Amino acid sequence: MNAISANKLELIQIADAVAREKSIEKSLVIEAMEDALARAARSRYGHETNVKAEINPQTGEMKLWRLLEVVETIENDAAEIALSEALHRNPGAEVGDFMSEPLPPIAFGRVAAMAAKQVITQKVREAERDRQYEDFKDRIGEIINGIIKRVEYGHVIVDLGKAEAIIRRDQQLPRENYRNGDRVRALIMDVRREARGPQIFLSRSNPLFMTKLFEQEVPEVYDGVIEIKAVARDPGSRAKIGVHSNDGGIDPVGACVGMRGSRVQAVVNELGGEKIDIVPWSPDDATFVVNALAPAEVSKVVLDEELERIEVVVPDEQLSLAIGRRGQNVRLASQLSGYEIDIMTEEEESAKRQEEYKIRSDIFMAGLDVDDMMAGLLVSEGFASIEEIALIDVGELMEIDGLDEETAQELQARGRDFLEAENKRLEEKRVKLGVKDDILEIEGLDLKMIVTLGENDVKSVEDLAGCATDDLTGWTERVDGERKHYDGFLEVYKIAAEAAEALIMQSRLKAGWVTQEDLDAMKAAEEAQENDEDTEEETAEAST
Repeated sequence: MNAISANKLELIQIADAVAREKSIEKSLVIEAMEDALARAARSRYGHETNVKAEINPQTGEMKLWRLLEVVETIENDAAEIALSEALHRNPGAEVGDFMSEPLPPIAFGRVAAMAAKQVITQKVREAERDRQYEDFKDRIGEIINGIIKRVEYGHVIVDLGKAEAIIRRDQQLPRENYRNGDRVRALIMDVRREARGPQIFLSRSNPLFMTKLFEQEVPEVYDGVIEIKAVARDPGSRAKIGVHSNDGGIDPVGACVGMRGSRVQAVVNELGGEKIDIVPWSPDDATFVVNALAPAEVSKVVLDEELERIEVVVPDEQLSLAIGRRGQNVRLASQLSGYEIDIMTEEEESAKRQEEYKIRSDIFMAGLDVDDMMAGLLVSEGFASIEEIALIDVGELMEIDGLDEETAQELQARGRDFLEAENKRLEEKRVKLGVKDDILEIEGLDLKMIVTLGENDVKSVEDLAGCATDDLTGWTERVDGERKHYDGFLEVYKIAAEAAEALIMQSRLKAGWVTQEDLDAMKAAEEAQENDEDTEEETAEAST
């Protein structure tokens, strides 16, 4: 091999050239050569021999030593030396020490030279991979430029100069053509150590890519005067971003759009014509949802923060605009706000309210034995259940026009009688269903919920402990390209995911599946992770 058979000066020149070409330290190349020299020497003196090689980085002079371990009794002549003999050479020698003795230089044969070359190549490649990983591991979230090197099975390989990266098919923009030699900009999404070397994953479809593009095009975003609070993308088609200004004198939407749309157009061009709706962010969730549904006009919103759902009422002629083509507008608005949005027309909303009014009136007429006028009065005052009437302070009932003290007390008495009879009926049904008593001790469950669980074969603490959150709240998934909703056992009671999770964890604790120490440890780990994420975000913002 040239690196080994070359003269001393050529050896150092080769090490310099390799270090420059691979952008690694010269000392790592010298170390690889020393390892190759030692391996070649072992093939000459025996593989059991512990050989150490050294190359002077200035002169290129090579030296070989044999290392011998000091032992009481020799079992391997090639690698050990008796303590008695070691003491003759060094009076301070002890068992476990190593002594060295020089070996004469060796002439490499073709096989040894090839083996040494492979060792050096492998070591240099490993050093190069380590350098690539160190160079890119702290650059996640940055935009980087590269040149397309090739396309393999739909994945784009990008030359970054000192490394290669990949844009996987699902991280590309639809209908975008990638040709060898084209320049491309993308977001560094992840950097991982893998067996074949560090893998750098890029993305052009990630919402953060759009955020970083606006940072480059809008100085106010880069300086932090304007914040991009949320981004939702349908890559290559349409996107929405929520922006907020920390300076009352600066219009965040206007600043991001730019003079005659120059700033936003630069981002649109980079994303292959992806349409971008820039909407003002608001700390009021309902207002933000209304803004996010632009350009559609909204007549009314009803927000349920606990369930993270919002009902939006729009004029009849605005329905198709609010929903958007193939549901795109409402889907992006939902992603942007974090709320599940139900859109209905004013006519549909009116029909729904009338239906709710009728259902509640019928409940009051049947349960409280009142006429339709009194039932309608209670519904119009905002009462939704007999429980509310039975448990409310009688003084609040007396505030309703047309109700005196005697009538209010009579309504409460009838409500309590109804609840007592209802609880007796539910208890009998629970027993008939075979629901065990232990589930009654789970805080947050009433008899109605317990009977409903029993009807769904959840009849004990162990059964409830084995449930997933979705089993109780319901879930939605795509089936054959369409969204399909599956009802949860307790969905009719509008139970939130956090409440459902608390019920399940209570059951697992009571069933002995977990201990309080386990729960405390899980909570501490989650808090630590949240703190780490907050610290990372603060560090990233500071570095930006």
